[in-house]
Amino acid sequence: MVVDDHPMWREAVARDLAEAEYDVVATTGEGRQALRVAAAVRPDVVVLDLRLPDLPGVEVARGFGASAVPPRVLVLSASAEEEDVLEAVKAGASGYLVKSASREEFLDAVRRTAEGDAVFTPGLAGLVLGEYRRLAHRTAGPGRDAAQDGPRLTDRETEVLRMVAKGLTYRQIAERLVLSHRTVQNHVQNTLSKLQLHNRVELVRYAIEKGLAELD
Repeated sequence: MVVDDHPMWREAVARDLAEAEYDVVATTGEGRQALRVAAAVRPDVVVLDLRLPDLPGVEVARGFGASAVPPRVLVLSASAEEEDVLEAVKAGASGYLVKSASREEFLDAVRRTAEGDAVFTPGLAGLVLGEYRRLAHRTAGPGRDAAQDGPRLTDRETEVLRMVAKGLTYRQIAERLVLSHRTVQNHVQNTLSKLQLHNRVELVRYAIEKGLAELD
């Protein structure tokens, strides 16, 4: 589903998705209508602009998150301002891409969002990780290791979790750790089960909040 108030841009995005053999179930230029339509058509992924005439995009993203079957939200915005990026992520967006991205970058971001990855325009991932690490360290307080909270993970699970938080794909993690793709998937599924989380996006947020996402 594509939500953007600019008709020509909205149509171009929908056309690119259709040509890449995605099923575009709806398009709209208004936030309230987007929430109503999404409840009926239940899209897997919503490509969402932040500048809408009736509701701020972050409020629309928050509304999607509160639905019975929440879609994954990929923000596609002209803004790369720190405040816009962080507010979108806090509202539940799975990823954030600026409109200057190429068609190939956009389609790759949609694919990865559908697979459950947290996807950001290069440069923005560091911003988000840095902000969440700052909040995590402040919450942890002096002398407390935030990574020790919650269920205990094995060293390997923690290592995989750190790489997931950096946005690496299963294949990239497997190559770095010299493991099979299936083994990496098993580690992630075990970690999700232990932490009672549902997908990779929630896993990334957990890692960031616990201070496990180190910046390179």
